[in-house]
Amino acid sequence: MPGRVSSRKPGTDSRRTTALSTYAIPDEGPSSALRVRICGLFGDAQRSTAGHRKLAVSLRKIQEECCYESTHGRKQQAEEFGEDDFNVEVARCVIRLMNVKKTEGAGDRTVRFLGMFLKRAHDKDAALIPVAEAEEIHSLPETPSTRLTSHILSILVPLLGSKEKVVRYRATQLVAHIINSLDSVDDDSYHSIRMGLLKRVRDKEPIIRVQAVLGLGRLAGNEGEEDQDDADSDNDDASGLLDKLLEVLQNDPSADVRRSLLLNLPLAPKTLPFLLERARDIDAATRRALYSRLLPALGDFRHLSLSMREKLLRWGLRDRDENVRKATGKLFRERWIEDCVGPTEVAEDGTPQQPAPPNLDGLLELLERIDVVNSAAGNGIATEAMKEFWSGRPDYRVAITFVDPFWDQLTPESVFVARSFNDFCKAGEDGKFEALGEEKMPEVTKLAFFVQRYTNALVNCIRYNSTLSEGEQEEDTVEKEFVVEQLLHIAKALDYSDEIGRRKMFALLRETLAIAELPEEITKLVVDVLRGICGSEAAGEREFCGIVLEAVAEVHDNVMNDELPGENNDDSFHSARSELSDSTPTKAKAGRRDHGERGDNSEIDEATAIKEIMINMKCLHIAQCMLENVEGDLQQNIHLVTMLNNLVVPAALAEENLTLFLHCFTKGHDALQVSALYILSDILTVHPNLVTADTVDPAVKKSVHKIFAKGLKAFEAPEVQSAATTALCKLMLTSVVCDEDLLKQLVALFFDPAVKENAAVTQALSYFLPVFCHSKRENMEMMAAIAATVIHNQINIADEMDEEEETIGVNVVGNMLVDWTDARKLVVHDAALIRWDEAGGKDAAAVNGDIHLTLAESLLERALTHGCSKEERKVLLTMLGKVYITSNTSAEKSQAVSDLVAEAIDGKVATDTATKNALNKLHLALTKIVGDARTIRPSIEDEAADPILGESESKMEEESDQGEAKMLVDEDAVISETQDTLLEELLEAEDEDI
Repeated sequence: MPGRVSSRKPGTDSRRTTALSTYAIPDEGPSSALRVRICGLFGDAQRSTAGHRKLAVSLRKIQEECCYESTHGRKQQAEEFGEDDFNVEVARCVIRLMNVKKTEGAGDRTVRFLGMFLKRAHDKDAALIPVAEAEEIHSLPETPSTRLTSHILSILVPLLGSKEKVVRYRATQLVAHIINSLDSVDDDSYHSIRMGLLKRVRDKEPIIRVQAVLGLGRLAGNEGEEDQDDADSDNDDASGLLDKLLEVLQNDPSADVRRSLLLNLPLAPKTLPFLLERARDIDAATRRALYSRLLPALGDFRHLSLSMREKLLRWGLRDRDENVRKATGKLFRERWIEDCVGPTEVAEDGTPQQPAPPNLDGLLELLERIDVVNSAAGNGIATEAMKEFWSGRPDYRVAITFVDPFWDQLTPESVFVARSFNDFCKAGEDGKFEALGEEKMPEVTKLAFFVQRYTNALVNCIRYNSTLSEGEQEEDTVEKEFVVEQLLHIAKALDYSDEIGRRKMFALLRETLAIAELPEEITKLVVDVLRGICGSEAAGEREFCGIVLEAVAEVHDNVMNDELPGENNDDSFHSARSELSDSTPTKAKAGRRDHGERGDNSEIDEATAIKEIMINMKCLHIAQCMLENVEGDLQQNIHLVTMLNNLVVPAALAEENLTLFLHCFTKGHDALQVSALYILSDILTVHPNLVTADTVDPAVKKSVHKIFAKGLKAFEAPEVQSAATTALCKLMLTSVVCDEDLLKQLVALFFDPAVKENAAVTQALSYFLPVFCHSKRENMEMMAAIAATVIHNQINIADEMDEEEETIGVNVVGNMLVDWTDARKLVVHDAALIRWDEAGGKDAAAVNGDIHLTLAESLLERALTHGCSKEERKVLLTMLGKVYITSNTSAEKSQAVSDLVAEAIDGKVATDTATKNALNKLHLALTKIVGDARTIRPSIEDEAADPILGESESKMEEESDQGEAKMLVDEDAVISETQDTLLEELLEAEDEDI
């Protein structure tokens, strides 16, 4: 062991200058014994990593001989060389590493050896400093190892920007490895390394970026806020190092770079969200690294938020890569369960012992930490997580027992443990664990009693809450519902070969299904279990349908009898199944009218009407659950035919329900309003005469329009707005609703900037508006009539909005309105648009231009008003230049529009060249059309005034049919003669040319 530091000052060497300026091998000069020894050690290190520790010890001894004075009496071999000589020889070996390609394993082994040596040398030098002196020094103490490290880094940092990618790679790799091997470096080296590696983060080579982020990840953990505030503004160093690395983590195209950052960034509140989002990385290896390496090292998972735990489980267990799914399952069943059970015991020597034994309380806490009530609903992620847990923890499979005390105080977590264990045993490969499940789970009879107990508790709680007045606190039924649901899931998977247990469960579920207060999910599970009990054969299916329909009738009769306490129920006591048709909503209501007991009450009050709707919804839900479990021929099942005719059709599509659903929309919450809008749309589609017939009450029609208008304005409820838009578009496309005000509101909504966040509304209107206009002539005329008002409203909206907000240009709106009213794009050409040629053929090319004349008339009338602004008038007149005017138009409408154009020209409404040209163009087109019409009209009037023509008119009509064939022949002859004349003229012209 050396005694004290040598008094020799570190000097400079001329050979160092060449190494700093380029990666080329410098002039080495004559060989020496020190060089031979150091090169021999580096040569052995690049062959294998097995002897690195021994070689590092040997190199450290050489360093001590060169840097320290020996305490032994004999003279050492390397004492004739100084510290500078040792540093230069080591740097010489480092420079030779720069040209070694990545594929050469010798280069990586040399890098590892150098890092091991520097780590050992720094530790040895730090041990030589007295404790008292070390406490007084607040900065990095200067030792031979620190000077060697600074010397090597001063050579490597300039090489980080080399043009050769091999040199950049090796320099970046070695710098990153040195940083990760040492505890600290001096300030000058720190800043130069930081700037150099930040530039390499943007290198075009992914392998270089990987090494750069490995080094910067270590620096980011030590960088404080003061370092970020003092960051250099040059190039990429203008902001904090950690922010830059997080940006690289999110956006770097190389999966290796993202994975390296994932595993090397410091775990801090700022970085944790960015690290956890790599669970959705496109690279499977990166996702697997998160679940297999980062999350196990993260610590107690309970520090994560509940939503993040659920997301991590869902993303991992449902990943498309099998290795990611396995890593997630291992994380859940080994790491997270240990956080809940307790830390793993550690022996005296520091080695971890075996994991803690199975603990039911720890498992229940784990399920509570992932919110099993919400995450296990349906096919939730908790079900998949517990499947992985039971498959990978055989110790828990053996240790867990479900004795009677377990079932007395069920919680959501404990009942889910039983349900998941039962599902795992039933779904095991080749029935491997089926015997284990039958051994631990209760028999059918005992389970039936448990189902009955907890179902009664749930129903009593629901009924108690219904009796509370407003303001009183209700009991929470969510956990009770979950317990009953899990018990029914267990019952669904049991074996019903035991007849006693089968009968007990069958009777219990039959009674349970008739409870009107039963939640929908429990109702569905009860029907599913009943289907399994009845059997899969045809007879079992018929029995199942009959039982369910009896329950439907009983639900309806029980609730209706509660409403009618004065009725004598004993007189009507008979089989509910045989009188199913009499217990349906409409017929039951008719029966009450026939008895005359409510003859004085001609109208049902509001509360009764709403309750009747809820009864129908409950009955229809039970019927839906039944139909989901039926596989046979529906037409051959008499029970299904009866249900369809007497329950589904009257309840769902009854015309008298229109007013009720209008009331539901007016008084209901958002979800009820959405349902009411869709139901109203279906009713009006099936029964359009409710709003289109001449005998319809105007108040009902006005209420329907008012409902849709209110729904279109529901910006605070996007679901309601999208439902109203979709429903109204369907009704207007089928011509059930034809209202200009509603169409105007739809067009305004389409151009409203506030609706751009509601993608459903935008998508629906993008399809509806062009299809609505181009499908029917009447629709196009309606759009032309409201075009001027739409432009006016759009300009007002644009004036009210801020300059920063994006709006649709008014000219764009005008172009779309002109396109939507273009008669040439009509899909169906009706009689008003079709001309017939002389041969009797259809000529659809001659399009009627009355629609664009209507548009032009609307635009001109608005432009000629005094309230029209200059900007609005410019847009309106610009649209006139794009209208399509043909000779196949009405003469009266053409004359009216022509007069308006003349008035606009005389009044000098147009102030710029574009609008003046548009007016002149329209005026010329209309003048020609009106002039042709005036030329034809006098001849028609003269013929009508001619007495001779009048006398012979009847005779001509009588002979018209007889002379039709002759006229066609004469026309053919004229056409043939004309063709011959043209041919002779062409031949004569050709002879003259010759």
